[in-house]
Amino acid sequence: AGGAAPAPGSDAAGQSAPGMFADGGSSSREVRRQSLESLPVERMPAAHRRDIEAFERSTTIFRRLPAATVTCDAALLGFLLDKPDALVDVWRVLEISRLSLDPIAPDQWQLADGYGTEGVVRLLHRERTRHGGLLVFHGRGAYSGPLSPRRLTGSCLVVVRHRQTEGDDTARARHVVTIDAFLDVDGLGLELVTRALHPLIVLSAASNLHEIALFVSQFAAAGARNPGGVARFTERMPRTAPEDRRRLALLAGGGDATTLGPTDDALRTELAARWLSVEQLDASRSR
Repeated sequence: AGGAAPAPGSDAAGQSAPGMFADGGSSSREVRRQSLESLPVERMPAAHRRDIEAFERSTTIFRRLPAATVTCDAALLGFLLDKPDALVDVWRVLEISRLSLDPIAPDQWQLADGYGTEGVVRLLHRERTRHGGLLVFHGRGAYSGPLSPRRLTGSCLVVVRHRQTEGDDTARARHVVTIDAFLDVDGLGLELVTRALHPLIVLSAASNLHEIALFVSQFAAAGARNPGGVARFTERMPRTAPEDRRRLALLAGGGDATTLGPTDDALRTELAARWLSVEQLDASRSR
């Protein structure tokens, strides 16, 4: 989970390692074991079971991220979890992220964060319940950039659970989202990741989940207030299929592009105000 720019003023480098981990998350072996054992592997194809079993044998970093709360319609949250590329397209139109997540097959995406990380992400499993659900993603990729003197390769497993805790299925419904993240780095980069990059990875993952939850809540609120503006905005999402753009507009606000409302510039400003622009993000990374 990533792509949304960190909140203005955040300063990961200025925090001590203990401070970074005091976030309500967990890296314990027991939580890791429980997470893997709770997965419904008996309902998955054999190849997907093998992908999960690999993390039982070897995991460089495990982290249960602190839970995040999203306020939005249940159907909108479900759509964005099923179509994460649409959410990434929203960020790119707003110019607050360089992340790209392009569909290359059903439930499979090509990922590039714009700063050296590239890979392929697959959805291994999806389940829906009356008031929540489960998604299991697997990724394989590499990083080449200033944080490492050598190219790092590895795999990740991301388990997303969500459950509705308050409200009916409207824009005011509240959902708790939890993520268990497993990262296994190939041999050459193992020591670098465990000794030097572990705190940065943990902090970045927790921050990104928090910011994504805030953004989705804000997007849903904007759709409720200005459905026509959101519908017009979705028409400018170049990487999203037309049927998905229409679905997103319907779920976010239910309006159409002719519905009157605040100006499109006002909507863009509202949605992007909290996050750094890509130019600001680039400048912060170069310091």
